[in-house]
Amino acid sequence: MPNLLLSFVAFVAYVLLAAYFWRANACADCDARWRGAVGHLTLIPISLHGYLLWHGIFAGGGFDLGVFNALSLIAWLTLLVYWVARFFYPIGGLQALVLPMAAVTLLLPGVFPADHQLAHTDMLAFKVHIAVAMLAYSLFTIAMVHAILISLVEKRLRHATLPRVLRNLPPLMTMETLLFRMISIGFVLLSLTLVSGILFSEEIFGKVWQFNHKILFGFISWCVFAVLLGGHYFYGWRGKIAVRWTVSGFVFLMMAYLGSKFVLEQLLHR
Repeated sequence: MPNLLLSFVAFVAYVLLAAYFWRANACADCDARWRGAVGHLTLIPISLHGYLLWHGIFAGGGFDLGVFNALSLIAWLTLLVYWVARFFYPIGGLQALVLPMAAVTLLLPGVFPADHQLAHTDMLAFKVHIAVAMLAYSLFTIAMVHAILISLVEKRLRHATLPRVLRNLPPLMTMETLLFRMISIGFVLLSLTLVSGILFSEEIFGKVWQFNHKILFGFISWCVFAVLLGGHYFYGWRGKIAVRWTVSGFVFLMMAYLGSKFVLEQLLHR
């Protein structure tokens, strides 16, 4: 089956599932068992998306991780983590927000085709470095989604009104617990990414420290999340403070990798 047709099938499945979960979140009388059963079906477009990513990134024996492939990969990993986490935490209502993101990013590599092969991909350790980095970005994407939702719910609760779409979300305490759990795991992975990046810099460029804007924004993001985790565990930071620091750290992280890749590939055509 041609990849174009697979992309269309996966996109339609994402859209239909997102519409279902959006309606289910707004429906007070909808059976939760149906939501759980339909949630299992999400694995179908996830699998198709994963196949398309594999084919797009490793086509021709290379390693094409341009900005749009990277965005699609991060969205896919984010949705996959959500799909697995729903078996352990009551977060089924969040799928309505993540599925549209996966649907849009699924189409990006096809709409904006490009070939940006990474060098030094014959090294297994370098591939592991990229995989850890992508997983870290996906976890911080989940944290970003949680932070935005926490902010929205807190604002609505102050006015004693909560839209039906938000009523089936997990309790605030559960969402905050998940927020800091994702940030903690993502922070460890980001630390490994930065350390391994420095080691590869020495091996590839002959310098322990190859300073550039990617390294700068990466370390700024690392510092932001380090301060946030320290503030949470030692001073009980939560709520608005946690949301602001999470958003700031996420923005710097995206500027470190995706921002630089977008400028180089799409604007400077390098």
